[in-house]
Amino acid sequence: MSNQEKLCERLELLRAEHRDLDDAIVALSQRSLPDMIQLARLKKKKLQLRDDIIRIESVLLPDIIA
Repeated sequence: MSNQEKLCERLELLRAEHRDLDDAIVALSQRSLPDMIQLARLKKKKLQLRDDIIRIESVLLPDIIA
């Protein structure tokens, strides 16, 4: 398996985890008394995942200035 294939696989896993976290954040925020600390942790983790996704995408699709 090439490095690019590994990155693509990792990217898909991160995207799936990001979607799952988004669903969890929505569900938690819709509670009558949401746990704000847990909500903040989930949002922070989601931002970290987004940064990882962007980093991998930049490796796979470099910004070529023509």
